[in-house]
Amino acid sequence: MTTTEQLNNDIKNAMLAKDAVKLAALRAIKSAVLLAQTSGKGTEISDDDFATIINKMVKQRQDSIDVYETQGRADLADEEKAQLEVVKAYLPPQMSDEELETVVAGIVAKLGASAPSDFGKVMGASSKELAGKADNKKVSEIIKRLLGA
Repeated sequence: MTTTEQLNNDIKNAMLAKDAVKLAALRAIKSAVLLAQTSGKGTEISDDDFATIINKMVKQRQDSIDVYETQGRADLADEEKAQLEVVKAYLPPQMSDEELETVVAGIVAKLGASAPSDFGKVMGASSKELAGKADNKKVSEIIKRLLGA
């Protein structure tokens, strides 16, 4: 079953269960997927593209939660947190810190990077290879540490 079919099935189940929070989160995912499909890349999106979409949605939800909490809007923050859990269920398994460190060190060695000025080159290669498998913020921290930045 493709991710799109799974998403449609989950939307149907959420509708039958009358789970408004889950339904809203799933519809947001479907909307983002449909937008990506019609953006000119073709009719079907790859698993990497799907993971990128989900990662972006997770980041958006986390940013919204931070804003709502600083403004004292616990009701909106709680709703975003509930939707965040639904969205996170669609994330591919994330790499552990040890695995991430090993992969990034391999990329640094492969590119021959040794100075902080090589950060952009390493980050670009890492982002492509680790798309959807790790948080770019963690990747960035590891690269900075390895390059002595």
